[in-house]
Amino acid sequence: MTSCAAMPPAHPFDDDKLKEECGVYGVIGIPEAANFVALGLHALQHRGQEAAGIVSHDPAEGFNSVRRFGYVRDNFTKASLMQALPGPLAIGHVRYSTAGKKGAAIRDVQPFFGEFSLGGAAIAHNGNLTNAEELRTELIDRGSIFQSGSDTECIIHLMARSMAKSIPDRMEDALRRVEGAFSIVAMTRTKLIGVRDPLGVRPLVLGQIGDGWVLSSETCALDIIGAKFVRDVEPGEMVVITEDGVESRRPFRPVMPRFCIFEHVYFSRPDSILGGRSVYETRRQIGVELAREAPVEADLVCPVPDSGTPAAIGYSQESGIPYAMGIIRNQYMGRTFIEPTDQIRNMGVRLKLNVNRALIAGKRVILVDDSVVRGTTSQKIREMILDAGAKEVHFRIASPPTAWPCFYGVDTPERAKLLAATMSEDEMRDFLGVDSLKFISLDGLYRAVGEAKGRDPNAPQYCDACFSGEYPVAPSDMIAKGFEVKAAE
Repeated sequence: MTSCAAMPPAHPFDDDKLKEECGVYGVIGIPEAANFVALGLHALQHRGQEAAGIVSHDPAEGFNSVRRFGYVRDNFTKASLMQALPGPLAIGHVRYSTAGKKGAAIRDVQPFFGEFSLGGAAIAHNGNLTNAEELRTELIDRGSIFQSGSDTECIIHLMARSMAKSIPDRMEDALRRVEGAFSIVAMTRTKLIGVRDPLGVRPLVLGQIGDGWVLSSETCALDIIGAKFVRDVEPGEMVVITEDGVESRRPFRPVMPRFCIFEHVYFSRPDSILGGRSVYETRRQIGVELAREAPVEADLVCPVPDSGTPAAIGYSQESGIPYAMGIIRNQYMGRTFIEPTDQIRNMGVRLKLNVNRALIAGKRVILVDDSVVRGTTSQKIREMILDAGAKEVHFRIASPPTAWPCFYGVDTPERAKLLAATMSEDEMRDFLGVDSLKFISLDGLYRAVGEAKGRDPNAPQYCDACFSGEYPVAPSDMIAKGFEVKAAE
């Protein structure tokens, strides 16, 4: 395996956004399955832009693996590389590493592969194991030798120590030891395996294409290869797919599901379907609820592109205030842009976003964005809007204040660096220097995703820990380091 240079630092605009860490994909029963996996990973690129990997299996050539830093399109479109991944079975992974691990070694790029006494197996994981450090210490003390810094490798070692008689059974044994969030796509020589944790925090769907089957983090990655959506892999379910069809298992004790509500707000692509709901329509409805909760007199409703667009459309429709593309995003400004000089770097957000001055000058502008994290990008956007001649700037945010870090597969700053953890809404308004600032309420967000009466604290349907501080799985490793969870009310 050749070493690759680390990725350039994230652009300042992207660095002030929460980031989903991974996307997973798998195909079985189709010739040259790796080609379909590459297409699927391309559709899931928004879930991880740092690196990608594919493992395939061919009856004649065995297992083959390719892992690379960078975009899928820059690596897995090369014929010579794809020819090294033959066979009718393949899985893949796109990665965005957790805080503090940017530019990690190629050995941290998934899928991971291991040879067991029962044969080889590969695994790709979306989520985060909240007791990974405890497990790693235990496994190392018992003789395990780790090759990466990833929590996913704990699963490989736990499987190796299981005495179960099949790889799916060994995976069940391993996953009963872990805590946190996991949507997993794995493979053996003849099987494609998909698993979701009992809470179903991260998405995973099942599709069909001809006589073959597909597992994917999102439905949009089924569409790209012409696969038909069959159903969601349910929380706590393991599906084992062979040439004979799909076997469903229930290896975990049933609990109330807690799907990540921020998947609806930001992480998933707007053309995906989550739990039977259109992501685009949910985001538009968030804008509707936001307009009802936080009206303001203005001349234009403008999205902060691209994630704020559906909510801005909903806000405009409900308020009657005209919608306008007041900010234009440079679609060709990616993470692999030229290494900037200090002078260029100081231009910050202007490298990616530009104000449509002809629309903005003299107007009272409502800017709709998906979230406020550190607030640095919001400040720069406000400056750009005012420089373009806006009379007033009003921020409307399509999620509640993000006041708590996520430990279930999202790259989140430390709590002290989250603006909403240290400031009230009025203090944030003054810090950002805008005429008004309003967030959708947690009740309003729940109504937008289909809970007619808002959030029921006695029967929560989603994980909303980043807003509420109520963690459905205790972050054991972080608590051991001194992190204080919110006290029960």
